Amino acid sequence: MKDPFDIIKTVRVTEKGTILGQKYNQYVLEVAPFANKVEVRQAVEKLFGKKVLRVNTQNYAGKMRRERTARYGRRPDWKKAVVTLKAGDKIEIV
Repeated sequence: MKDPFDIIKTVRVTEKGTILGQKYNQYVLEVAPFANKVEVRQAVEKLFGKKVLRVNTQNYAGKMRRERTARYGRRPDWKKAVVTLKAGDKIEIV
């Protein structure tokens, strides 16, 4: 198994993610692009010690961004995982 710290980059704290956490006990994580659902599940269970019921993943392409000149840059591609925890389990986000 890969190192859980290499798989999970950060917890995304957004308005939508907060609502998902309150209503459905789901948490939004930014994960490594190479990680699959099984690896994300194992990493969350190992790092946070919580039981994961379901993992949904989405790949996002980085946006094109114009710099000060006429040149264009690009933000990096990233992957999002929505993790559903067992009822009663919570991840403390500081």
